[in-house]
Amino acid sequence: MKTIDTDTYRIHFNLSAYNQINKHIEDTNPSNIFVLVDQNTHELCLPHLLAEISTTKTIEIIEIEAGEINKTIETCVGVWNVLSELGADRKSLVINLGGGVITDLGGFVASTFKRGISFINIPTTLLSMVDASVGGKTGVDLGSLKNQIGVINTPEMVIIDTTYLKTLPQNEMRSGLAEMLKHGLIQDKTYWNKFKDLSVLNLDHLDELIYESVLIKKHVVDIDPRENGLRKTLNYGHTIGHAIESYFLSHNNRTSLLHGEAVAIGMILASYISTKLTGLSETENTEIKNIILGIYDFVAIDKDDYEPIIELLKYDKKNSHGNINFVLLNAIGETEIDCLVPNDLIIEALNFYNDSY
Repeated sequence: MKTIDTDTYRIHFNLSAYNQINKHIEDTNPSNIFVLVDQNTHELCLPHLLAEISTTKTIEIIEIEAGEINKTIETCVGVWNVLSELGADRKSLVINLGGGVITDLGGFVASTFKRGISFINIPTTLLSMVDASVGGKTGVDLGSLKNQIGVINTPEMVIIDTTYLKTLPQNEMRSGLAEMLKHGLIQDKTYWNKFKDLSVLNLDHLDELIYESVLIKKHVVDIDPRENGLRKTLNYGHTIGHAIESYFLSHNNRTSLLHGEAVAIGMILASYISTKLTGLSETENTEIKNIILGIYDFVAIDKDDYEPIIELLKYDKKNSHGNINFVLLNAIGETEIDCLVPNDLIIEALNFYNDSY
């Protein structure tokens, strides 16, 4: 697949991409090279990476614990301390090898250590390939509140090698698929239509779908890198989805949801709300619901959960001037940003989702 150029970095694909890392190391001569992994990517992905990197420099491995629960400032402090102990300086290079937690947190660590050192993202999950590693957003959670602390800063390059997807369980693959579905809903009905036939989920077609998804996100980010307008559309399904994800993460009596699983619920809710506020047709709303529920398991949301989930909406990082801002659909491929949604309509949407089972 052809390299994708953004305004500030390049996205390279599959095995030939490692030539670009090797060339970058040779051209820039970093003082140190660090690879940030979690225990899963350390075991399953690091051997593949190290076999492809050609350098005489020592490569130091920094491992953190896996999972969204460890995407915290405390984890960052631990990584900053290790970098200092291992002699990292402003000419060091960090390679982030992992899913969205690793690329988000690793990018933030590199962006803030000694006021910024170079980093490369190598996403290993479908979610991070099509979303987290592209666009320059870095950061960590604040308690159970998603992505409250961070900066926008782009890597030297992004390497998308779909070989790593062979290490993923099916629930992680479905999690990433949610962002691809979202890209179709907000930007490209033709792309969305490809998911009507679930046979597209086999690996023979996945490279092409990932490539198209990255192009869609790249197009949006190039136009609006600081999220002042069009980039807000990438939050479709995320406002209520993040609240559901945070609520389930922070309550021991509920099973934690993967990011994409929560966003899938959020997209069903946002689509229903769109029929009430922005003119999405009942036909398209039903289509969206059926396709998403054909991929994801239904997750019961108790009525007692409604109020605390809605309360969490006020912490959404996209809010402004005291308003909770939703992204809604006029039609598949056509969005409306900064929509104010009353609480009673959110409850109505939650009931719509629960009644879908």
